[in-house]
Amino acid sequence: QVQLVESGGGLVQAGGSLRLSCAASGRTFSSYAMYWFRQAPGKEREFVAASGRSTSYADSVKGRFTISRDNARNTVYLQMNSLKPEDTAVYYCKATTLGARAYWGQGTQVTVSS
Repeated sequence: QVQLVESGGGLVQAGGSLRLSCAASGRTFSSYAMYWFRQAPGKEREFVAASGRSTSYADSVKGRFTISRDNARNTVYLQMNSLKPEDTAVYYCKATTLGARAYWGQGTQVTVSS
């Protein structure tokens, strides 16, 4: 069982920045593929960024968001710059283990005001 706890969400003006953190339990964090997803009101949950053998991003956040991880701290981060009102959503962290089991965090709210 992997537990994920997100933090760092909040209210920010358009053009501002936030850094989200996701702390994971488990002794094999470095082997996990880690993801950030988001879900805006009335919309489907969507992929934002991934960190595994390589990193990848949704087109909508490329050049503005950066995913990184600190394996010594069992933590993955999402640095979000040049935020837009359309980035407003609940942001979720997801971990996928080598056994292909997936775990989700509880989410953290990000609100970008115009």
